[in-house]
Amino acid sequence: MTNEMALIRRVQRGDQAAFAELLEAYEKPVYNLCLRMTGNPEDAADMTQEAFLKVWRGIEQYKFESSFSTWVYRLTSNVCIDFLRGKKRRQTVSLTVDEDQDGAAELELPDAAPLPEDQVLHRETESEIVRAMNRLDDEFRMILTLRILEDLSYEEIAQVMDLKVGTVKSRLARARVKLKKILTETGNKGKHSASKQTERGVKPQ
Repeated sequence: MTNEMALIRRVQRGDQAAFAELLEAYEKPVYNLCLRMTGNPEDAADMTQEAFLKVWRGIEQYKFESSFSTWVYRLTSNVCIDFLRGKKRRQTVSLTVDEDQDGAAELELPDAAPLPEDQVLHRETESEIVRAMNRLDDEFRMILTLRILEDLSYEEIAQVMDLKVGTVKSRLARARVKLKKILTETGNKGKHSASKQTERGVKPQ
């Protein structure tokens, strides 16, 4: 039995000291995931507390069928998505996001995506990617966060988001297309601005 498994067994028996050890081990990755999803440190801190409350309340139901980290990620992702959906419902002004064909039946796209992660990370800084991802729908943002920023496998993402592996690949492909479109638009705007400055005789900084 691994140390983590033994620790989980202790928590399942109500050992709060063992839970504090688990919290210390997972607090940073959980907070980082919440921060990447909410984009706000205060909201991320609140979501982290909510996620660990769900871990404490639900750990007796953890059956060791998946890795504990995957189970924690699943609870955290649900907390984040619920928070973002509630936030949108509370907004009086809707934020428009390009949803062109998202309402249509999900396409079974091949894994060869138009925008592989290594190409994205090669051309753009992480901050640019995060800013672009913040304009995506919640589910697309979550799946890209888990794949690009958290480096989870397709199988792990499927467990976290309770999806089939084929659906994960399909949704990732669609999310990459949308991310590429946003990054391209952002890049074009930057080039357009620089071009206008040059036309006016102003040297781009």
